[in-house]
Amino acid sequence: MASIRRPALAAAALAAVLAVTATACGPTDDSASDAASAAADQKGKDDLALPEDFGERLKELGVDVDKWRNGEWKNWKKDDWLREANDFINPIIEDLWKPDRMRDAEEPEKTVPSDISADQGVTDPAPEPVEAEEVATPYHENAAAVGKVFFDGPKGSMVCSATVVKDPANPGKSNMVWTAGHCVHAGEKGGWYRNIVFVPSYNDNGVEAAEVANTPREEIAPYGIWWSDWTSTSQEWISEGSASGGAGAPYDYAVLHVKPENGGGKSLEETVGAALPVAFDAPAVKDIGSMGAWGYPAAPPFDGVKMHHCVDQPSRLTLFESQPTMYRIGCTMTGGSSGGGWFAKLDGGEPALVSNTSIGPVTAGWLAGPHLGEGAEAVFDSVSEKFAK
Repeated sequence: MASIRRPALAAAALAAVLAVTATACGPTDDSASDAASAAADQKGKDDLALPEDFGERLKELGVDVDKWRNGEWKNWKKDDWLREANDFINPIIEDLWKPDRMRDAEEPEKTVPSDISADQGVTDPAPEPVEAEEVATPYHENAAAVGKVFFDGPKGSMVCSATVVKDPANPGKSNMVWTAGHCVHAGEKGGWYRNIVFVPSYNDNGVEAAEVANTPREEIAPYGIWWSDWTSTSQEWISEGSASGGAGAPYDYAVLHVKPENGGGKSLEETVGAALPVAFDAPAVKDIGSMGAWGYPAAPPFDGVKMHHCVDQPSRLTLFESQPTMYRIGCTMTGGSSGGGWFAKLDGGEPALVSNTSIGPVTAGWLAGPHLGEGAEAVFDSVSEKFAK
C-alpha cells in the first residue's frame, strides 16, 4: 500500500485559521455598569439554579449532597459507583480544584499496542510520527475554544482535554463541551467519574509546571472553572469501553453541559469568545487534506501544563472488522491530550470539530479518534435538547 501523503496544509496554517481572539466578554471585562453586572449575575444564578427535585433525585441514588461535598464522593465502593446513563451527578464543591491539585492530576490510562494488525478491517499503514508543537501564548488568542477537563476517579485526580462547541439550541450562548467518553465514564468495569470540571485556556500564559502551584488561580483558570451539570456518552462506551482501547474506542466521545462555579449571567461561549461547530458524518479521509489535534499532553516527556497540537493528513484505523473505522494521524502527544478536539476545514469553510483523541500507542507515534456519525449526533442532540430554552 502506498505511503501516506504529508498534509497539504501546514501546521502553522491550520493553527492560524483556528486562532480566535476572545471578545470583550473575557475574564477582566468590566465595561458594563455595576447595576447591569449585578442584574446579569442574579439572572445567571437563577438560570443555573438546581432543579427543585435535585436533592430528592440524589437521595434516590443514595447520595446526601452535604455528605458528598464533605468527602463522601471519595467512596468508590462498587455498589455506590453510579454507572447508568441517567445516573450522572456532579454537585459543585467550591474551591476543590486549586492550581496545585490541577497540576498534580494524572492522565487516564488509554493506550493500545503500537503494532495494530492491518487485517481487522479498513486499516492504513501507521503514519510517521508528527512532532507536537507548543501553541503560542496566550492560548485564548490562538485556541480559545480549547481547555482541560479535570475529574476524580478511584485512583485519584485525572485530566483530559476538551473543546467548547456550538449549541444549536442556544446560538452564541453555548455551554457545551466536547471530550472523550473515557474522560467522564470508566466504561464496562466502572461508572461516572466525579467532580468533573472544564477549564478553558488552562494556564493561558504557559507558566512552567514548577510555578503553577504558586500562581494565582485566576491566571491558571483565567475564564473560570466550569462544572458539568450534565454529561452524556455513548451506550457503547458505557457497555464496552476499557483502558486499552478495545470495542468501545470507536464510540469514545462525550458531551458536557457546564455552568460556572461562581455563578454569573454569561454563557461559556460568551465568556471565552469562541466555540466550534461539530461536523457529524465528515468526509472520508481521502477528501480531507489535513486534520489537527489540540490538547494538553501530560505523560512524559510532557508535563500537562502547556497546550500542544499536531497536524497531519488523516488515515484509517479499524480495531475490529465489525466496528466503525476511526481516523488516525501521526502525533507525538501523549496521555492527557485525550478528549482534545480534532479540527479540519471542510469544503473551504470555517474550522469544525471532526473527532477527538481517543487512543494511541505506548510509543506515542500516532493518535486515533472516532468518526462522528449518527450515534455521536444523538448524544450531542440529547444534551442540547435537555437545556434548550
